[in-house]
Amino acid sequence: MSPRLLAFTQRGYDLAQALREKLGGEVSRCGRGCTLESWTAEGFRTGESLIFVGAVGIAVRAIAPFVKHKTVDPAVVAVDEGGQYAIPLLSGHLGGANDLARTISAVCGAQAVITTATDVRGLFPVDQWARCQGLRVENPEKIKAVSAKILAGETISIKSDWPILGTPPAGVKLWAGEDCDVEISFRPSEENALHLVPSTAVLGVGCKRGMQREILEGAYSQLLLRESLSTLAVGKVCSIDLKQDEPGLLAFCQAHNLPLETHSAQRLAAVPGAFPSSDFVRRVTGVDNVCQRAAALGSGGGAERLLGEKYQREGVTMALALGDAMLDWRIYE
Repeated sequence: MSPRLLAFTQRGYDLAQALREKLGGEVSRCGRGCTLESWTAEGFRTGESLIFVGAVGIAVRAIAPFVKHKTVDPAVVAVDEGGQYAIPLLSGHLGGANDLARTISAVCGAQAVITTATDVRGLFPVDQWARCQGLRVENPEKIKAVSAKILAGETISIKSDWPILGTPPAGVKLWAGEDCDVEISFRPSEENALHLVPSTAVLGVGCKRGMQREILEGAYSQLLLRESLSTLAVGKVCSIDLKQDEPGLLAFCQAHNLPLETHSAQRLAAVPGAFPSSDFVRRVTGVDNVCQRAAALGSGGGAERLLGEKYQREGVTMALALGDAMLDWRIYE
């Protein structure tokens, strides 16, 4: 997601424009078409990274009313109008503000002023690593304990359902037993561990016309419960192109911040593997199975990617398929 940049003077505006050429996004000047409060509020609403080109104090006062939690706050960086310093103010790890400051540094020669303890000491930042790997945090309150252990010079143990390429950094070991510090899985099993979830599961959906969002929500909850799958594991919804404008389905996807991907009947019919077949579904849609074929296609595979049987209720069918999680030990993007 491209950043939003706000400047307060002509010199700051010129620097913001230069940064935009490399970073993308849009540049605004305070007092000319926008106010500080409205610009900041919009950034927090959309989740876009915010770059204040001006004094740190202005940025701090502007964001103070909107700050909620590290898991939802956007990255916020302040850059002085002379381009000497880039200072992450909010969401340094999970939001990516530290990396954004480093990128700004590379673009304009500013010094990135990083203050997070693990970065300052050159230690493994588990939450930043999770973000770079596309992993979501199920229980962010556990981040503090893991980071504290690393800062105390102890070794943390990570258990993963997927291989992690490369060599673990100092202070980190892979662990296959119980009582790990960090677990990477679609399903939590260690109550005391920090749970990181790949968002590579795909929800396939078939439904009759005029389907209400509430019915979709009920089916979704029951399917996740049946499969003991974290809601964070689902990264997108897939269906047939006949449903690309279905209001209830669109509302469901918007509520869960999930993209909707649709495919033609011909494309769904070509998905490899054995799927349960329905003559009724074929007559209506042109393909014998929508939800399972759509889920498998979205996962990048065939029927072997499906998780359990399809779930059916009140004119809705849903299925889950598991995509691959590609992990390595890199920290910075």
